[in-house]
Amino acid sequence: MFTIGEFAGHGRVSARMLRHYDAIGLLRPARTDPVTGYRYYEAGQLARLNRIIALKDLGFSLQQVTAILDEQVSAAELRGMLRLRRAELTAAVTAAGARLARVEARLRTIEGEGRMAADEVVVKRVEAVRVAQLTGTAASFGPEDIGPVVGPLYDELFRRLATAGVEPAGPGIAHYADAPGGGDRITVHAAVVVAAVPQPSHDFAIVDLPPLAQAATVVHRGPMERVLPTAQALARWLDDSPYRSAGYPRELTLECPEDREDWVTELQEPITSEG
Repeated sequence: MFTIGEFAGHGRVSARMLRHYDAIGLLRPARTDPVTGYRYYEAGQLARLNRIIALKDLGFSLQQVTAILDEQVSAAELRGMLRLRRAELTAAVTAAGARLARVEARLRTIEGEGRMAADEVVVKRVEAVRVAQLTGTAASFGPEDIGPVVGPLYDELFRRLATAGVEPAGPGIAHYADAPGGGDRITVHAAVVVAAVPQPSHDFAIVDLPPLAQAATVVHRGPMERVLPTAQALARWLDDSPYRSAGYPRELTLECPEDREDWVTELQEPITSEG
């Protein structure tokens, strides 16, 4: 048998924690000296301690841990529960990371207000281009809603193009429109330039994007989750210019290496002259 200190050392927990577990009936000592009150544990009790710590670290309350262990859950069932909980926590971490990215984008926007020079915006004509595309719907035009839609659309589009033997002939161009029915929903088109002719066998659309007679363009560097500062800088430029916006900006992918920090995207916002 082990003293409480020895058992705590083997279990990588504190003796104080073991005393608490004893007090609430979660992990009783194998023996307690009736005279001294000293607690003694057996090596076999490490299995229960491991389950307690694993469940607690995965977010279960001690009351829930007690209920789970008292039901004598099998090792296989416990593994299944832990995998499910791990998946939930992974999703929560991913969501928290996305929220952090949005907070950082807003902070960059605030910190960079008024810093973009006028010569960073170029007004030019954007020529018509043929693209293959898939279409989806996002809850809003916010990066937190667009990203989860446009990313999978592109993955699926490139898979379908490969299956059809259609090679991209140019960059990706994401473009947007208000979804039918009004509200905040956005129709998302994930497109890539192609030189193909539409075929009945294609499970993607091939369309000709019309030209933009005038577009205010600016280059964004980095992942699109952080596009907000660039987009709002463009909005401030428009507000000070003799132009007004005529629709959602297209997003032309200029460089898309594996490291998202090195992405380069040109925003092309259609504009018209005021008056």
